[in-house]
Amino acid sequence: MKINVNDCLKLDSFRNAKVLSCAEMLDRRVKSVSVFDEADLGMGVERNGEKDQMVLSHFWTCSHDIDVQKKIVDGLAAKDVSALVIFLNEKGVTKVSDEVVNEAETVGLPLITIGEEDHITYSMLIEQVIDKILYGETYSDNVLNNTMYHLLNFESHSSFPDALREAALCNKYQVVLMTEEFNTILTVETRHLVKIEDAVHAARKLDAFSVNSFTRVDVEGVITYWGFIDIKESRYILVIVDNDDEYSVSEMTKLARSIEIAIGMWKYTPDRDSRSEFIKSAVRGDIAFCHTLLDESGLRGKQFTSAFYIRNVGEDLDTFLDILAKYKKEADFGLLTTTEPDEVYGIIYTDGGQDRGIEVKNACLEMFEELKSVKKNERIFHVTGFERLESCVDGFKMINKTARFMEKVFPYKRVFSKYEIAMVSDCVYMQSGSQMQRKMYLDLLEPFEREVSQNKGRMLIDTLSTFVLDAGMNSGRTAEFLDIHNNTVQYRLKKANEILGAEMTANRVIPGLTLALALKRLEEE
Repeated sequence: MKINVNDCLKLDSFRNAKVLSCAEMLDRRVKSVSVFDEADLGMGVERNGEKDQMVLSHFWTCSHDIDVQKKIVDGLAAKDVSALVIFLNEKGVTKVSDEVVNEAETVGLPLITIGEEDHITYSMLIEQVIDKILYGETYSDNVLNNTMYHLLNFESHSSFPDALREAALCNKYQVVLMTEEFNTILTVETRHLVKIEDAVHAARKLDAFSVNSFTRVDVEGVITYWGFIDIKESRYILVIVDNDDEYSVSEMTKLARSIEIAIGMWKYTPDRDSRSEFIKSAVRGDIAFCHTLLDESGLRGKQFTSAFYIRNVGEDLDTFLDILAKYKKEADFGLLTTTEPDEVYGIIYTDGGQDRGIEVKNACLEMFEELKSVKKNERIFHVTGFERLESCVDGFKMINKTARFMEKVFPYKRVFSKYEIAMVSDCVYMQSGSQMQRKMYLDLLEPFEREVSQNKGRMLIDTLSTFVLDAGMNSGRTAEFLDIHNNTVQYRLKKANEILGAEMTANRVIPGLTLALALKRLEEE
């Protein structure tokens, strides 16, 4: 329930309380209560300085220090607490100094005292205030009671979602049920306030989920509560949106447990997470099952632009997801992800024709470049620039086939596109199956072993491999990679040209040479 300081002053614990400052500000909301008795002033303000929180104190640790008392008043006022309630006591303060009262009036903090003769304790006052917050004037006004009335009205409702919708409408909240992969499977909207995807992004960024209670997350001024519930031995995320910021965390936690109980009584089974199943099917290459899920997942008619895989994510998962969410919003594309320990798989899709596809493709390429800046040891594999679902699934097949070989061929790269992936895929195929092709390409490099000494041949191939595969055929960058002088690189490349008997950068030479050098690196590993 929504209560204020004035409502609290009507409670029995406040029967002889005196308001010393800001009597005109007693309409301030009270959502919780805390006790300030820390010896460390800064720690006390930090722990108790919550907006809309009523703070109780005896001033035990600063009973004779007016300056410290004023600093506490200043600190709590800056945190926008509801009021400071001081318990008068011979071991603490028996009277609040006029200086402290004037300070409270100046900074706008309601100051209330409770006399020792009333024998009111912290626990007595806290219990009454919390009861007031939870239950209001009568139990019939309680959100829990009202919700359960609708959720257990089996005669009036044909299904659990219908009952939940009625309860939410009557009590001014909204409900979203999601899988642990953040895919929505049930939505009860009573007021359109914020996009679900924006709420998900904010909650994930704040690490909002607790096992035992529901956590309050402010999403663009909309108050949401996040936590876990269990349905038929599976864990789901339940989100409750408090439309008018009317309820407390305790109320929302109890409300969530009530909804969880009602789900069991209705024997409600959530719809399967078709989008999660879709991307997992695509990752494992099951194109037939992907087609069966197109309608159910709402992906029929979409243009599939990119399939990607990020490895070595580690503790930076939220940072990667932040970047993905940013580009999703800016470029307005659809995004499916599935996360495993230390890795992320994703599909990017869009509506529209060819021009729209080109826009999204360019946004994806820019996004992958930004993703590689997160950490030095992550590796990003993507196949981008297609339209059909079949190409998306084939992209995952190529990535899964080649990912563990990519760094052997390109040790300095961190982002691998469909071009590098396709070439390494050919190399892997030749290693495992086409022995004739394998020999044909490796024979292109055979003169380096026959015409010069073994050590010199090895040195020339290493330089040539770095020049072609790592440095983009730039001699200056080759020199940097090998930590040698550019003149030395030029000499070795000239010698390699002589041994090859062909200009290595010629259009008809470089494709075969590149494949041969890549295969050579794989063979050495």
